[in-house]
Amino acid sequence: MVLPRFNELLEKYADLLIKKGVNIQKGHTLLLTISVEHYDFARLITKKAYESGAAEVVVDYIDDSITKDKLLYADHDRLINVPQYIVEKSHYFLDKKASRLFVRSSDPNAFSGVDQERLSESTKATAIALEEQRAATQANKVSWNLVSAASPSWAKMVFPHLKTEEEQVDALWDAIFKMNRIYEENPIKAWDLHQEKLLSKAEQLNKYQFDALHYMAPGTDLTLGMPENHYWEAAGSTNAQGETFIANMPTEEVFSAPDYRRADGYVSSTKPLSYAGVVIENMTFTFKDGQIVDVKAEKGQETLERLISENEGARSLGEVALVPHKTPISLSGLTFFNTLFDENASNHLAIGSAYAFSVKGGTEMTQEQLKEAGLNRSSAHVDFMIGSDQMDIDGITKDGQVIPIFRKGEWAI
Repeated sequence: MVLPRFNELLEKYADLLIKKGVNIQKGHTLLLTISVEHYDFARLITKKAYESGAAEVVVDYIDDSITKDKLLYADHDRLINVPQYIVEKSHYFLDKKASRLFVRSSDPNAFSGVDQERLSESTKATAIALEEQRAATQANKVSWNLVSAASPSWAKMVFPHLKTEEEQVDALWDAIFKMNRIYEENPIKAWDLHQEKLLSKAEQLNKYQFDALHYMAPGTDLTLGMPENHYWEAAGSTNAQGETFIANMPTEEVFSAPDYRRADGYVSSTKPLSYAGVVIENMTFTFKDGQIVDVKAEKGQETLERLISENEGARSLGEVALVPHKTPISLSGLTFFNTLFDENASNHLAIGSAYAFSVKGGTEMTQEQLKEAGLNRSSAHVDFMIGSDQMDIDGITKDGQVIPIFRKGEWAI
């Protein structure tokens, strides 16, 4: 590692994640999920959490190589049946109202070569077994934060032109620090200012209460209905205990949920999608009456077809997110092959489940009530990127007014 001041920057990053990301306070429980290669970073995060008053920090280490071997060779029944102790562990942390911090560093192609049916069945089984946990996070019952750390396999994909592994990893850490404002003298203050700007856009959109959104770009002509009393949110969320946190870092989006029953037209992806350890490229989705009726991909077609056919609710949409083209991530010119970064360089949509807080009073609704309100219920939630500097978006009011929201990929509202 030759990146100047790396240890100092990493400590500032850990401090930001604990104090601003999950906002650890006295008595909190933190569950940290992180790759085994980042044990030094895990120790640093753990120390910062305890310094902030955490009652307990539990670290779950993950290893993609071991996971891949399980997907390749484990008995089939062990893949499709999640042990009860894993479910009970999830319930334990929900009972403790534990904050969840997930640090991603996976190779985007980590599970290439794995039989797609085994991969799909395992992913689906885990999603179903941990449904209560997913529902709690999507309703902001607890604080949660998704962030990234550099790894050699991921860095090689983002910076293939650099000659050495060290250069590639340094370049990826540098990008992570830049996108998260770590080079600022006070990253927390910088994030406070960034939040204010995003929240002002969300407030403008909430005043309109659009009935529909119309997307227009090369390869895209899509109209999405919006549910009544929908709510646009931006950086900064509030959990059921009244505590603030930031779900994704970095983030440049203002987002809500469409009415899953009203989507018509077609939309093309503008960036690759890494899903379940497989990279999917150049996707086109065709919608009719809220349902995906046709899907194509130049790479990863089988994985994409399994996603929408084998997960409940995955033929409809659960999220609509607005991101201007000229964000720091987009202007970097990099494709990260990582949804956390790529979605914040581009307008995007999500297949599958909607966040309960996307309609007024949604966090107190039952699953059936959320569905009746127009929020998709699903065992999946997968973002894909559709934005570009050629995208126009109009908001259509209930009385038929057309209000420009985006022009040529930038805010017009």
